[in-house]
Amino acid sequence: MTPTVRNIGPAGRRRRYLMAAVLLVIGAALTLVLVVSGVGRGYRLAAALPFALAALAFFQARAHT
Repeated sequence: MTPTVRNIGPAGRRRRYLMAAVLLVIGAALTLVLVVSGVGRGYRLAAALPFALAALAFFQARAHT
């Protein structure tokens, strides 16, 4: 397995952790609004995008990449 090259510093990691937290809040709010308003299932699937981006930002910050 190839070793991971760490290419971001503490400021970049903090920025990515903050971005992950903000995207989690946006995803939760979007999910709540879509469920309460009774939007169809297909449209509620769009709420998965902020959660996926939050996970990506979190794992990037955790791996220093």
